Amino acid sequence: MPQKIDLLQGTLDMLVLRTLAGMGPLHGYGIARRIEQVSGNQILLNQGTIYAALVRLQERCLIAAEWGASDNNRRARFYSLTRAGRKRLAEETQSWNRLTEVIGRVMAVEE
Repeated sequence: MPQKIDLLQGTLDMLVLRTLAGMGPLHGYGIARRIEQVSGNQILLNQGTIYAALVRLQERCLIAAEWGASDNNRRARFYSLTRAGRKRLAEETQSWNRLTEVIGRVMAVEE
């Protein structure tokens, strides 16, 4: 089994925003599990890591939180994207695509 991938600084916030954009409102555990699932379990997130990102994104007004009931009928905070979060995700996506294209070009050069 391949080693888990260490995330580059700042990429977790982008992944959380992308997950919420695609899935709609989710609680923290659901966001973490979805990122793990989509990454083929290459990205593993502990509760402290995901909740620190959620607090950071909420403080920046990129996500909003609302109390609701989880699938097992427990009280949970559900997070959703704000308008500012959608705008930030679009900017981050464009920047990420440019960065990976440029790095890919440099890495493809044979000496």
